[in-house]
Amino acid sequence: MKSILVKDIMVPLSEYTSVTEDATLSDALDVLESAQEEFYKSRNRHKAVLVCEKKSGKVIGKLSQLDVIRSLEPKYEFFTEEKPLPFAGASHFGFSPKFMKDILEQYELWYEPIKEICKNAGFQKVKDIMQTPSSGEFVKDDANLGEAIHQLIMGHHQSLLVTQKKNIVGILRLTDVFREICKRRKD
Repeated sequence: MKSILVKDIMVPLSEYTSVTEDATLSDALDVLESAQEEFYKSRNRHKAVLVCEKKSGKVIGKLSQLDVIRSLEPKYEFFTEEKPLPFAGASHFGFSPKFMKDILEQYELWYEPIKEICKNAGFQKVKDIMQTPSSGEFVKDDANLGEAIHQLIMGHHQSLLVTQKKNIVGILRLTDVFREICKRRKD
């Protein structure tokens, strides 16, 4: 893995889906939906949208499919790292499906019809729901693939932002790493 560099398999920033920080969630959904439709034409199926600063065009965050879905249920906003959901990660602790359903009903999560919930997408700003990358979500373009894999595994990340000097130049997705491993296995 040391002979393969991140820049050899990353998706260049210019080929990745992005929106500006003042876009609405609905705008981001449109962009992501279009990108996924392009999947059949290219290797770049996107599971997230990069959020760029309007003035500079620099990447300031990511909006994943999970972020989008979570943002549609406003009651999730009341639970933060300081005040977590009582069942966050509950399936990892062996809680029963009944317990999970009881929590869902107790907090009336996803209580409204999905059509009504989805109407909220037009009003939310991407900058209010995006995830700001942590220091562990960046990898240098000249890092070897082993180093990147280690970061993905240890951080439980689906992707890493690739930097060259201090600029973000691409994105390394777990799916691209997996594809590379499958390809090398056959070599």
